[in-house]
Amino acid sequence: MQLELRHLQAVCRVAEAGSLGGAARRLGVSQPALSAQLRRIEKVTGGELFVRGRNGVEPTALGQFVLAKARRVLSEMDALGAEAREIATGTPLRLGCILLVLLDGLLVRTDRSMAGQEITVDLEDSVTALARMLGAGQYDAIVYGEVNGHEVPLPGGSAARTLVPKEPFCVRLSEKHRLAHRQVIDLADLAGESWMTLVVDDDGGPEALLAACVKAGFTPSLRYRITDRKMHYDLIAAGRAVSLTQPTAPTAAGTVMRPLLGAPVTGRIRLAWNRSTVSARQAELLFEAAAGAYVADVENNAFHKAWWDAHPEAHPALG
Repeated sequence: MQLELRHLQAVCRVAEAGSLGGAARRLGVSQPALSAQLRRIEKVTGGELFVRGRNGVEPTALGQFVLAKARRVLSEMDALGAEAREIATGTPLRLGCILLVLLDGLLVRTDRSMAGQEITVDLEDSVTALARMLGAGQYDAIVYGEVNGHEVPLPGGSAARTLVPKEPFCVRLSEKHRLAHRQVIDLADLAGESWMTLVVDDDGGPEALLAACVKAGFTPSLRYRITDRKMHYDLIAAGRAVSLTQPTAPTAAGTVMRPLLGAPVTGRIRLAWNRSTVSARQAELLFEAAAGAYVADVENNAFHKAWWDAHPEAHPALG
């Protein structure tokens, strides 16, 4: 038997997962089938690649050697596919996103910095769907958010960078709201309000809002889930709801945005891409475009600009 790319991928997945069961799930095969494949690979390499340890399987000295070579080969193959795709004419880069404030600016900036590269863009309501479609090859790259400590599992073969490691969510309410005159609002004072729920419901947002409200002494009434921005803003302006929102969101007639005391809900924004279809150069250009779009929106609200200037650790890591 000769080693093939699938064998190298299997070895890497076992190392990443730390167990045969976890690796089998990632590879979409049964554990007995993976065990049999690993034994065949070990016959070719001449010895055991993994031993059972306290926390699962751990690579042997031979396993460490094979892993280093496998990762190098797989990285080169990813680069080959991505760079060839970039050179090929008529091959669009497929970008999937959730509805983030930076999206409009991102499209403008990619049109400028990636001129000549056709980019198709689709919006999804589900971060889980975005990650799954990235793994299935339906998207080449995705831009998404995570709230508080939530982490979105990414498919094998992908890479990711954090655009914005932290942004404190704020609250949008009617300009006639009883609390609109305050510069900072305590979440506990919003007990009894009807809430506009977050459009994305699998990024940790709903759980974070519920946990923050419970900690503040109440259970939120999650009444509306509306994706149309105008209707969303009109309901808030009419005093029928309040909502969490990104601090970079634009102003809307009849509404005001205020930071929440203690920043009980925070988000982060990430870019992920398929290493075999997106070159390192393209990934860098996408990152710079998304980071630039976010930073341009920081000026939308003075309170967030002040927070941003005081927290350089939250700025995108460019270069």
